[in-house]
Amino acid sequence: MIEGQAPDIGEMVLHHTADAWTIDLYPMGTIHLPRWADVHVGTLTLNLSPTKHVVYLALAALLVFLTMWLAGRSLRRQRAGERSPKGFAAAIEGMVLFVRNDIAIANIGENGAKFAPFVMSLFFFILYSNLLGLLPWGASPTGNLAVTASLAILTFLTVEIGGMIQLGTKGYLGTIFPHVPGMHGPGAVAFSLFMAPVEILGKLVKPFALAVRLFGNMTAGHFVILSLFGIIFLFGDIQGWNWAIGGLTAVLVVGVMMLELIVAFLQAYAFALLSAVFIGMLPPEHSCEIASS
Repeated sequence: MIEGQAPDIGEMVLHHTADAWTIDLYPMGTIHLPRWADVHVGTLTLNLSPTKHVVYLALAALLVFLTMWLAGRSLRRQRAGERSPKGFAAAIEGMVLFVRNDIAIANIGENGAKFAPFVMSLFFFILYSNLLGLLPWGASPTGNLAVTASLAILTFLTVEIGGMIQLGTKGYLGTIFPHVPGMHGPGAVAFSLFMAPVEILGKLVKPFALAVRLFGNMTAGHFVILSLFGIIFLFGDIQGWNWAIGGLTAVLVVGVMMLELIVAFLQAYAFALLSAVFIGMLPPEHSCEIASS
């Protein structure tokens, strides 16, 4: 912002929520991330240099690893001494069991234990990514559509590849070309072909909804917080009202920050829950027969 000019609140909000090649640590300075040479693959040019969101993605992954490692080590020590879990280890164990039993197994069914590690990884990784955006100088990688889309694609691949393994080739194709019991001959074939685009669209809409839901909720929260901060710059120069405007804004921002803490947990829960639901929606093999003439 140039001295003497009115602040551009929109530019300030976009600057703090968008990805960048730098990490601002105001007032200590700015960290400039390394820029690597572009990689050329045929006609494509890929820039693999780390950005701000990439750094915080790596930090979130590291935090998930440290959380599980420290909790596991503490639990082993407590159980070796025949003591019940307590403190940090007990809290993490409770969260893990909740995600495993009440999200993965409860919604996927008998195969839920196989997918529980994947669902738990999604939950804790998204949770840390959400919370990092609430820290000073932090950034929320889940406020980047490319990140949420990548997570949704992982869920999509898990659902579809798991469906191929569980149902077999014929059974999986039956989820694309559905067969209505009692229909036979050309009519059944025509119905299956007519429904195929609808079924394919349904498969693609699920990960799209996951990606947009997480991205929208996390971005909207940061927009609200930063816009409230902008009130100070817009109206803070009103003579005699500086402290009142600043104090009211601080109260509002703290309230929204508390709400964002809840949203961070809620969105991690919603993403993990919906992923488990989509995995559990695969029908049994006997109901996925291809219509035959």
